[in-house]
Amino acid sequence: MRRINYISTNEDWTLDVCFTNGEVRKYDVRPLLQSEAFRELEDVAIFKTARNGGYFVAWDNDADLSADTLYLEGIPVTPASESN
Repeated sequence: MRRINYISTNEDWTLDVCFTNGEVRKYDVRPLLQSEAFRELEDVAIFKTARNGGYFVAWDNDADLSADTLYLEGIPVTPASESN
């Protein structure tokens, strides 16, 4: 089971997720905003309440996403120093 080291939220409703293995993935939450569980996250202030639960990310409205979902469906981010 994957574990999250840290997360950061972005203004475009994406999450940057760093896993304990050092990999970083970008996860786009926008497609989920149409479902009832995630609809409140359309308010960027609520979206920004995302917190790291280790094996999941959770928001103040009780929505959550597992670390495995964030990893498997997220897009790998290459550090700028590696892309040059």
